[in-house]
Amino acid sequence: MIASNGIVDGGGEGAATRSDLMNRRSFLVGSAVALGSLGLAGCATSGGMSLAEAERVYGPLPDERFPVPAVNINKINPKYLRRRVRYDSAEAVGTIIIDPGHYYVYRIEGDGYATRYGANVGRAGFLWSGEAYIGRKAEWPIWTPPREMILRQPEAAPYAGGMPPGLNNPLGARTLYLYQNGAYTLYTIYSTIMPETIGKGVSSGCVGLLTQDMLDLYDKTPVNTKVVVLPA
Repeated sequence: MIASNGIVDGGGEGAATRSDLMNRRSFLVGSAVALGSLGLAGCATSGGMSLAEAERVYGPLPDERFPVPAVNINKINPKYLRRRVRYDSAEAVGTIIIDPGHYYVYRIEGDGYATRYGANVGRAGFLWSGEAYIGRKAEWPIWTPPREMILRQPEAAPYAGGMPPGLNNPLGARTLYLYQNGAYTLYTIYSTIMPETIGKGVSSGCVGLLTQDMLDLYDKTPVNTKVVVLPA
């Protein structure tokens, strides 16, 4: 995952290459989607949400422990904005389905519908698929890079004792930790304040949602919720 300070993390435990880390800031600056104007307030975007509604849904969160800024929706393709969609699935209500090939995360709502969120996912070489479950949840967590990551990326060494919570922390405001058979997989679903990363493969296998979307999913997701990661 990517903090606004440019550090790349794979769930607090994974690792990217040194060159990835050194080039991350220039990548983020240059990778924003050039959408231009989304039109007048109240007009529908191509994602099905009006601009006025998008500005409300993705507005600032001043009451958070660390106030979260509004999303610059000019930096995200409208198709990745949150919406309720038809999604036929035999999975139970509440199940999270990650579709890395299309950069979406779905929460099954029942009756053939799901809430769909735009996401960033693992880059080439870090994609994975299978079933997991939410083993724990955290608000404004501390991020601690593993020893293996520090060996590969000395820039992470200052955080060996843990990076305090905050907007620059790679885990963001909320984190859902993925487990299999009682063990942490090293992968997470985390929150990001970087809209330009949505719809891209940028992490070491973790899945990032805009903070406003992550808060919505986090509040609806109890521990032990099933997670299905589809093949890319």
